[in-house]
Amino acid sequence: MSHKLLRLEITYTLHDVHKVAIKLIASVKTKTLLFYGQMGVGKTTLIKEIVRVLGSNDEVTSPTFSLVNEYSSENDLIFHFDCYRIKSVEEAYNFGIEEYLYSNNWCIIEWPERIETILTTQTERIYLELNLDNTRTLKLNHKINV
Repeated sequence: MSHKLLRLEITYTLHDVHKVAIKLIASVKTKTLLFYGQMGVGKTTLIKEIVRVLGSNDEVTSPTFSLVNEYSSENDLIFHFDCYRIKSVEEAYNFGIEEYLYSNNWCIIEWPERIETILTTQTERIYLELNLDNTRTLKLNHKINV
């Protein structure tokens, strides 16, 4: 069995965020989404729309200080993490991140670089870049068995 890297790449404006969220959710193969990108690139803006697309009517805010926010939809819970302020993996273990990651619910993680060593291989890596014309480019990479 070999592995193939699939790649989705979308350049969009903030006006198109809803369409991007729909396309992204349709393209992922797991419920653990890792968001990479500089401060201010629009990670939280896109995540707010993803939470809506997943069926939640909850108000979505950045969990910068709480580390994790929980939202509910008809079928799932959605956990939104912001690991920017985490200084060590031990801190993530202390707030029980493993329970969230193995809950079979959606786990949407901003700044996953801080906790990569404890993440399972069943993740989707989403990279966001801000372009000179103020558009964003989203790149999704994942491995599938073929």
